[in-house]
Amino acid sequence: MKPNSNAKEQSLNPTITRHSQLKQLPNADEAEIDERILTALHAASDKKAINAILLDLREIASFTDYFVIASGANERQVQAISDEVFERLKKAGTPAARVEGYKMAEWILLDYGDFIVHVFDDKARRFYDLERLWRESKRVKLPPELAGETNSSLRSEL
Repeated sequence: MKPNSNAKEQSLNPTITRHSQLKQLPNADEAEIDERILTALHAASDKKAINAILLDLREIASFTDYFVIASGANERQVQAISDEVFERLKKAGTPAARVEGYKMAEWILLDYGDFIVHVFDDKARRFYDLERLWRESKRVKLPPELAGETNSSLRSEL
């Protein structure tokens, strides 16, 4: 592929293995992450979000800077995670520009402009696989308590 081809074109190329181009940032600590994103991650963690990740899209996308991606074990948990993120950020003075997918609760998107929070159920997360689609992004290493790694029994089902 041409080095300047976009992420969407490259995601359609089956010769590139899954996550092979996902770049890792060296152990980013919480001080390096925007406070609003940390608020969203803490809110998701408090509602027992599974496998939360933060993708830095600043080098490859113009519509947003970061994706926060997390999963819930069922419809109620997906809604509870998105509710908690929505309420905490609203209380902190950052209302969502829009929320999509709440009723179906397969994939709830909370758009905050410079970052977008995606909360998935297990099946939808595997189907849409945003980590693969945006594999050219940098994956910010999160502390285990924010990444949902302390909830190993639920993560084993993913």
